[in-house]
Amino acid sequence: MHGSRAGLGSMAHRWADFITPSTLQLAPLLELLLEPISGHQQAAALQLGLQEVLVNAVRHGNGNDPGKCLRVRRIVTPRWWVFQVQDQGCGLPPDSRCSDLPDHPDAISGRGLYLIHACFDDVRWSNRGNRVQVALRRR
Repeated sequence: MHGSRAGLGSMAHRWADFITPSTLQLAPLLELLLEPISGHQQAAALQLGLQEVLVNAVRHGNGNDPGKCLRVRRIVTPRWWVFQVQDQGCGLPPDSRCSDLPDHPDAISGRGLYLIHACFDDVRWSNRGNRVQVALRRR
C-alpha cells in the first residue's frame, strides 16, 4: 500500500492518497483510512459506508481482478470527512447510481448503493462513473 500526505497551505485540511491492489482483504485499508476518525461517534457509519464503497470498487469496478488497483483519497476538514475511491473499471452508468433499496428482498445486488447513501451526507460520481466521492458532515 502506498500513501502520501500533504497539507494545503495554511488551510485546516489534511489529505492522504493511497494506492492499493484490488482485493477484498479490506480490514488493513479500512483501519488506515479511518485512523483519524477512530473513537468518534460517527466512526461506525463511516466504516460501514466506506466498506461498501470499497467492496463495490473491487467487485464491480475492477471485476475482482487482483492485477488492478484502487486509488483512495481521504480528506479531513473541520466540517467534513471526505473519501474519493477510484477503480480501473469502465464505470457505473448514471441510471445505475440509484440510492433506493431493490424492489425484491431477495435481489442479488442493489443494497450496497442504498447503504452508501444512508451512511453519507453527500455522494457524487465522476462523469465516467469509476470514481465516487462520499462525504459525511462532522457532528
